[in-house]
Amino acid sequence: MNFVDIVVDLQYGDSGKGKVTHHLLKSGEYTHCLRYNGGCNCGHTLIHKGKKFITHHLPAGVLYPGVKSIIGPGCVLNIEQFMKELKEIQEVFGITEPEVYIAKNTHIITDAHREEDGKDTKIGTTKSGNGPAYRDKFSRIGIRAEDVPELKPYLIDLYEELHVTCPDAKIVAEGAQGFGLDIDWGDYPYVTSSSCTVGACLLNGIPYNKVRNVWGLGKVYETYVGTKDFEGTDPLFSKIRELGGEFGATTGRPRAVNWLDINLLMKAATINGVNKIVLNKADILEELGKWAIRGKFGIISFDDEREFQEYLQTKLDGIEVIFSYSPERI
Repeated sequence: MNFVDIVVDLQYGDSGKGKVTHHLLKSGEYTHCLRYNGGCNCGHTLIHKGKKFITHHLPAGVLYPGVKSIIGPGCVLNIEQFMKELKEIQEVFGITEPEVYIAKNTHIITDAHREEDGKDTKIGTTKSGNGPAYRDKFSRIGIRAEDVPELKPYLIDLYEELHVTCPDAKIVAEGAQGFGLDIDWGDYPYVTSSSCTVGACLLNGIPYNKVRNVWGLGKVYETYVGTKDFEGTDPLFSKIRELGGEFGATTGRPRAVNWLDINLLMKAATINGVNKIVLNKADILEELGKWAIRGKFGIISFDDEREFQEYLQTKLDGIEVIFSYSPERI
Protein backbone atom coordinates (compact mmCIF):
# COMPACT_ATOMS: atom_id res chain seq x y z
CA MET A 1 0.00 0.00 0.00
CA ASN A 2 1.36 3.38 -1.02
CA PHE A 3 -0.93 5.86 0.78
CA VAL A 4 -4.49 6.51 1.95
CA ASP A 5 -6.43 9.78 1.90
CA ILE A 6 -9.41 9.71 4.28
CA VAL A 7 -12.61 11.72 3.88
CA VAL A 8 -14.45 12.20 7.19
CA ASP A 9 -17.48 14.28 8.19
CA LEU A 10 -16.96 16.69 11.09
CA GLN A 11 -20.62 17.48 11.74
CA TYR A 12 -23.83 15.41 11.44
CA GLY A 13 -23.50 13.97 7.96
CA ASP A 14 -24.85 15.55 4.77
CA SER A 15 -21.71 17.69 4.46
CA GLY A 16 -20.58 16.68 0.97
CA LYS A 17 -18.34 13.65 1.49
CA GLY A 18 -19.44 12.17 -1.82
CA LYS A 19 -18.79 15.44 -3.61
CA VAL A 20 -15.25 15.77 -2.25
CA THR A 21 -14.43 12.10 -2.81
CA HIS A 22 -15.69 12.42 -6.38
CA HIS A 23 -13.53 15.53 -6.86
CA LEU A 24 -10.40 13.85 -5.48
CA LEU A 25 -10.91 10.91 -7.83
CA LYS A 26 -10.75 13.28 -10.81
CA SER A 27 -7.00 13.54 -10.24
CA GLY A 28 -6.57 10.00 -11.56
CA GLU A 29 -3.99 9.13 -8.89
CA TYR A 30 -6.10 6.64 -6.92
CA THR A 31 -6.32 2.91 -7.59
CA HIS A 32 -9.01 2.15 -4.99
CA CYS A 33 -12.02 3.83 -3.37
CA LEU A 34 -13.05 2.33 -0.03
CA ARG A 35 -16.31 2.88 1.86
CA TYR A 36 -15.31 2.24 5.46
CA ASN A 37 -18.43 2.60 7.65
CA GLY A 38 -22.20 2.81 7.64
CA GLY A 39 -24.81 1.24 5.40
CA CYS A 40 -27.67 2.36 3.20
CA ASN A 41 -28.87 4.82 5.83
CA CYS A 42 -26.57 7.41 4.28
CA GLY A 43 -26.92 8.93 0.82
CA HIS A 44 -23.98 10.45 -1.04
CA THR A 45 -25.09 12.79 -3.81
CA LEU A 46 -22.78 12.79 -6.83
CA ILE A 47 -22.86 14.98 -9.94
CA HIS A 48 -20.98 13.22 -12.73
CA LYS A 49 -20.92 14.32 -16.36
CA GLY A 50 -23.86 16.60 -15.71
CA LYS A 51 -26.00 13.86 -14.17
CA LYS A 52 -27.07 13.59 -10.54
CA PHE A 53 -26.82 10.22 -8.80
CA ILE A 54 -27.35 9.28 -5.15
CA THR A 55 -25.46 6.28 -3.81
CA HIS A 56 -26.24 4.56 -0.53
CA HIS A 57 -23.80 1.68 -0.76
CA LEU A 58 -21.64 2.17 -3.84
CA PRO A 59 -18.38 4.08 -3.33
CA ALA A 60 -17.90 7.18 -5.49
CA GLY A 61 -15.07 5.44 -7.33
CA VAL A 62 -17.60 3.33 -9.25
CA LEU A 63 -17.90 6.22 -11.73
CA TYR A 64 -14.20 6.06 -12.65
CA PRO A 65 -12.90 3.26 -14.91
CA GLY A 66 -9.79 1.63 -13.51
CA VAL A 67 -10.65 2.42 -9.89
CA LYS A 68 -11.65 -0.55 -7.75
CA SER A 69 -14.52 0.44 -5.45
CA ILE A 70 -14.77 -1.63 -2.27
CA ILE A 71 -17.42 -1.80 0.44
CA GLY A 72 -15.30 -2.52 3.50
CA PRO A 73 -15.94 -4.73 6.54
CA GLY A 74 -16.73 -1.65 8.62
CA CYS A 75 -19.96 -1.35 6.62
CA VAL A 76 -23.22 -3.29 6.77
CA LEU A 77 -24.84 -4.27 3.48
CA ASN A 78 -28.42 -4.42 2.23
CA ILE A 79 -28.20 -6.88 -0.67
CA GLU A 80 -31.36 -5.64 -2.38
CA GLN A 81 -30.22 -2.00 -2.25
CA PHE A 82 -26.74 -2.96 -3.48
CA MET A 83 -28.13 -4.78 -6.52
CA LYS A 84 -30.57 -1.94 -7.22
CA GLU A 85 -27.78 0.65 -7.26
CA LEU A 86 -25.62 -1.51 -9.50
CA LYS A 87 -28.43 -1.70 -12.04
CA GLU A 88 -29.19 2.02 -11.81
CA ILE A 89 -25.58 3.10 -12.30
CA GLN A 90 -25.31 0.90 -15.35
CA GLU A 91 -28.45 2.43 -16.82
CA VAL A 92 -27.69 6.07 -15.97
CA PHE A 93 -24.01 6.14 -16.95
CA GLY A 94 -23.73 3.18 -19.33
CA ILE A 95 -21.15 1.44 -17.15
CA THR A 96 -21.38 -2.16 -18.32
CA GLU A 97 -19.08 -3.79 -15.77
CA PRO A 98 -18.73 -1.64 -12.62
CA GLU A 99 -15.56 -2.46 -10.68
CA VAL A 100 -17.38 -2.92 -7.39
CA TYR A 101 -16.38 -5.34 -4.66
CA ILE A 102 -17.53 -6.30 -1.18
CA ALA A 103 -15.09 -7.33 1.54
CA LYS A 104 -15.93 -10.93 2.35
CA ASN A 105 -16.18 -10.12 6.09
CA THR A 106 -18.76 -7.34 5.59
CA HIS A 107 -21.96 -8.00 7.55
CA ILE A 108 -25.42 -8.26 5.99
CA ILE A 109 -28.59 -6.32 6.84
CA THR A 110 -31.48 -8.77 6.88
CA ASP A 111 -35.25 -8.29 6.53
CA ALA A 112 -35.52 -8.91 10.27
CA HIS A 113 -33.05 -6.09 10.95
CA ARG A 114 -35.07 -3.65 8.83
CA GLU A 115 -38.34 -4.72 10.43
CA GLU A 116 -36.92 -4.17 13.91
CA ASP A 117 -35.40 -0.80 12.99
CA GLY A 118 -38.71 0.28 11.50
CA LYS A 119 -40.21 0.34 14.98
CA ASP A 120 -37.79 3.04 16.23
CA THR A 121 -39.45 6.17 17.60
CA LYS A 122 -36.74 7.37 20.00
CA ILE A 123 -33.67 8.11 17.86
CA GLY A 124 -35.16 8.96 14.48
CA THR A 125 -33.22 6.41 12.43
CA THR A 126 -33.73 5.96 8.69
CA LYS A 127 -35.31 2.54 9.37
CA SER A 128 -32.59 0.93 7.23
CA GLY A 129 -31.69 -1.83 9.69
CA ASN A 130 -28.16 -0.67 10.42
CA GLY A 131 -28.37 -0.68 14.21
CA PRO A 132 -29.69 -4.23 14.56
CA ALA A 133 -27.16 -5.45 11.96
CA TYR A 134 -24.23 -3.95 13.87
CA ARG A 135 -25.61 -5.33 17.13
CA ASP A 136 -25.73 -8.83 15.69
CA LYS A 137 -22.21 -8.38 14.31
CA PHE A 138 -20.84 -7.67 17.77
CA SER A 139 -23.03 -10.35 19.32
CA ARG A 140 -21.25 -12.74 16.93
CA ILE A 141 -24.47 -14.01 15.42
CA GLY A 142 -24.42 -11.96 12.20
CA ILE A 143 -24.32 -13.07 8.57
CA ARG A 144 -21.27 -12.13 6.51
CA ALA A 145 -21.08 -11.47 2.78
CA GLU A 146 -19.01 -14.63 2.34
CA ASP A 147 -22.02 -16.62 3.61
CA VAL A 148 -24.28 -15.37 0.79
CA PRO A 149 -23.91 -17.27 -2.54
CA GLU A 150 -25.56 -14.40 -4.44
CA LEU A 151 -22.64 -12.12 -3.56
CA LYS A 152 -19.85 -14.49 -4.58
CA PRO A 153 -19.02 -12.60 -7.85
CA TYR A 154 -18.34 -9.42 -5.84
CA LEU A 155 -16.36 -10.79 -2.89
CA ILE A 156 -12.82 -9.67 -2.19
CA ASP A 157 -10.26 -10.40 0.50
CA LEU A 158 -9.27 -6.89 1.57
CA TYR A 159 -5.95 -7.95 3.07
CA GLU A 160 -4.91 -9.82 -0.06
CA GLU A 161 -6.06 -6.98 -2.31
CA LEU A 162 -4.44 -4.04 -0.53
CA HIS A 163 -1.36 -5.64 1.01
CA VAL A 164 -0.41 -8.50 -1.33
CA THR A 165 -1.91 -8.13 -4.81
CA CYS A 166 -1.64 -4.32 -5.00
CA PRO A 167 1.34 -3.31 -2.84
CA ASP A 168 1.36 0.13 -4.52
CA ALA A 169 -2.35 0.80 -3.87
CA LYS A 170 -3.36 4.46 -3.63
CA ILE A 171 -6.64 4.70 -1.76
CA VAL A 172 -9.26 7.33 -1.12
CA ALA A 173 -11.41 6.23 1.83
CA GLU A 174 -14.97 7.54 1.93
CA GLY A 175 -16.77 7.76 5.25
CA ALA A 176 -20.45 7.96 6.17
CA GLN A 177 -22.54 9.95 8.66
CA GLY A 178 -20.50 12.37 10.81
CA PHE A 179 -18.59 13.01 14.02
CA GLY A 180 -21.67 14.39 15.78
CA LEU A 181 -23.38 11.05 15.15
CA ASP A 182 -20.44 8.88 16.20
CA ILE A 183 -21.37 6.06 18.57
CA ASP A 184 -18.67 7.16 21.07
CA TRP A 185 -18.22 10.90 20.45
CA GLY A 186 -21.68 11.99 19.34
CA ASP A 187 -24.65 13.21 21.39
CA TYR A 188 -25.57 9.78 22.77
CA PRO A 189 -28.11 8.22 22.35
CA TYR A 190 -28.90 10.36 19.29
CA VAL A 191 -26.13 8.70 17.32
CA THR A 192 -25.62 6.14 14.58
CA SER A 193 -24.48 2.56 15.22
CA SER A 194 -20.96 2.76 13.80
CA SER A 195 -17.81 4.75 14.37
CA CYS A 196 -17.62 7.80 12.11
CA THR A 197 -14.01 8.78 12.78
CA VAL A 198 -10.67 8.15 11.08
CA GLY A 199 -10.31 5.24 13.49
CA ALA A 200 -13.17 3.49 11.68
CA CYS A 201 -11.17 3.63 8.48
CA LEU A 202 -8.13 2.01 10.10
CA LEU A 203 -10.31 -0.89 11.26
CA ASN A 204 -10.77 -1.80 7.58
CA GLY A 205 -7.16 -2.96 7.44
CA ILE A 206 -5.49 0.42 6.88
CA PRO A 207 -2.14 0.94 8.68
CA TYR A 208 -2.02 4.32 10.44
CA ASN A 209 1.38 5.13 8.94
CA LYS A 210 -0.05 4.94 5.42
CA VAL A 211 -2.45 7.87 5.98
CA ARG A 212 -1.37 10.83 3.84
CA ASN A 213 -4.22 13.34 4.18
CA VAL A 214 -7.34 13.55 6.31
CA TRP A 215 -9.99 15.64 4.61
CA GLY A 216 -12.51 16.96 7.15
CA LEU A 217 -15.92 17.91 5.78
CA GLY A 218 -18.48 20.37 7.05
CA LYS A 219 -20.88 23.05 5.93
CA VAL A 220 -20.78 26.75 6.78
CA TYR A 221 -23.91 26.03 8.80
CA GLU A 222 -25.12 22.75 10.35
CA THR A 223 -27.97 20.35 9.68
CA TYR A 224 -29.32 17.32 11.50
CA VAL A 225 -31.98 14.68 10.88
CA GLY A 226 -33.42 12.88 13.89
CA THR A 227 -35.67 13.34 16.89
CA LYS A 228 -33.59 15.52 19.23
CA ASP A 229 -34.18 19.27 19.53
CA PHE A 230 -31.59 20.84 17.24
CA GLU A 231 -32.83 23.80 15.20
CA GLY A 232 -32.21 27.30 16.51
CA THR A 233 -34.82 30.02 16.85
CA ASP A 234 -33.61 32.30 14.04
CA PRO A 235 -36.35 32.54 11.37
CA LEU A 236 -33.59 32.52 8.75
CA PHE A 237 -33.09 28.78 9.25
CA SER A 238 -36.17 27.93 7.20
CA LYS A 239 -34.71 30.05 4.39
CA ILE A 240 -31.36 28.24 4.66
CA ARG A 241 -33.19 24.90 4.43
CA GLU A 242 -34.95 26.09 1.27
CA LEU A 243 -31.88 27.61 -0.39
CA GLY A 244 -29.63 24.69 0.54
CA GLY A 245 -32.10 21.97 -0.43
CA GLU A 246 -31.72 20.52 3.05
CA PHE A 247 -33.81 17.39 2.78
CA GLY A 248 -32.47 13.89 3.50
CA ALA A 249 -31.02 12.04 0.51
CA THR A 250 -32.26 8.75 1.99
CA THR A 251 -35.59 9.68 3.58
CA GLY A 252 -36.49 13.07 2.09
CA ARG A 253 -37.07 14.38 5.61
CA PRO A 254 -36.41 18.11 6.16
CA ARG A 255 -33.13 18.66 8.01
CA ALA A 256 -33.06 20.79 11.14
CA VAL A 257 -30.75 23.80 10.68
CA ASN A 258 -28.49 25.77 13.01
CA TRP A 259 -25.39 27.94 12.82
CA LEU A 260 -22.00 26.24 12.66
CA ASP A 261 -20.84 24.99 16.07
CA ILE A 262 -17.19 26.05 16.25
CA ASN A 263 -16.49 23.91 19.33
CA LEU A 264 -17.76 20.75 17.63
CA LEU A 265 -15.76 21.55 14.50
CA MET A 266 -12.52 22.08 16.46
CA LYS A 267 -13.06 18.94 18.55
CA ALA A 268 -13.81 16.81 15.49
CA ALA A 269 -10.82 18.18 13.59
CA THR A 270 -8.50 17.50 16.52
CA ILE A 271 -9.65 13.95 17.25
CA ASN A 272 -9.56 13.00 13.56
CA GLY A 273 -6.14 14.54 12.95
CA VAL A 274 -7.51 16.62 10.07
CA ASN A 275 -5.02 18.56 7.96
CA LYS A 276 -7.50 19.86 5.35
CA ILE A 277 -11.05 21.09 5.91
CA VAL A 278 -13.63 21.76 3.19
CA LEU A 279 -16.61 23.86 4.28
CA ASN A 280 -19.38 23.46 1.73
CA LYS A 281 -22.36 25.58 0.74
CA ALA A 282 -20.71 28.94 1.39
CA ASP A 283 -22.86 30.26 -1.47
CA ILE A 284 -26.00 29.65 0.63
CA LEU A 285 -24.95 32.08 3.36
CA GLU A 286 -23.62 34.39 0.67
CA GLU A 287 -27.10 34.50 -0.87
CA LEU A 288 -28.69 34.80 2.56
CA GLY A 289 -26.44 37.72 3.45
CA LYS A 290 -25.74 36.62 7.02
CA TRP A 291 -22.69 34.89 8.52
CA ALA A 292 -22.70 33.52 12.07
CA ILE A 293 -21.35 30.75 14.30
CA ARG A 294 -22.36 29.40 17.68
CA GLY A 295 -20.44 28.07 20.66
CA LYS A 296 -20.39 28.03 24.44
CA PHE A 297 -20.39 31.82 24.34
CA GLY A 298 -23.60 32.04 22.29
CA ILE A 299 -23.97 33.38 18.74
CA ILE A 300 -21.35 35.54 17.01
CA SER A 301 -22.37 37.35 13.82
CA PHE A 302 -19.95 38.70 11.23
CA ASP A 303 -20.24 41.70 8.94
CA ASP A 304 -19.23 39.76 5.87
CA GLU A 305 -17.83 36.51 4.51
CA ARG A 306 -14.23 37.69 4.85
CA GLU A 307 -14.58 38.20 8.62
CA PHE A 308 -16.29 34.81 8.94
CA GLN A 309 -13.49 33.04 7.07
CA GLU A 310 -10.72 34.83 8.95
CA TYR A 311 -12.27 33.90 12.31
CA LEU A 312 -12.53 30.22 11.37
CA GLN A 313 -9.00 30.12 10.00
CA THR A 314 -7.73 31.56 13.29
CA LYS A 315 -9.59 28.92 15.31
CA LEU A 316 -8.38 26.15 12.98
CA ASP A 317 -4.78 27.30 12.93
CA GLY A 318 -2.46 24.89 11.14
CA ILE A 319 -5.26 23.35 9.06
CA GLU A 320 -5.85 24.29 5.45
CA VAL A 321 -9.44 25.58 5.24
CA ILE A 322 -11.15 25.55 1.85
CA PHE A 323 -14.55 27.18 1.25
CA SER A 324 -16.69 25.55 -1.42
CA TYR A 325 -19.40 27.31 -3.37
CA SER A 326 -20.81 24.89 -5.94
CA PRO A 327 -20.87 21.21 -6.90
CA GLU A 328 -18.14 21.83 -9.46
CA ARG A 329 -15.73 23.77 -7.26
CA ILE A 330 -13.77 22.70 -4.19
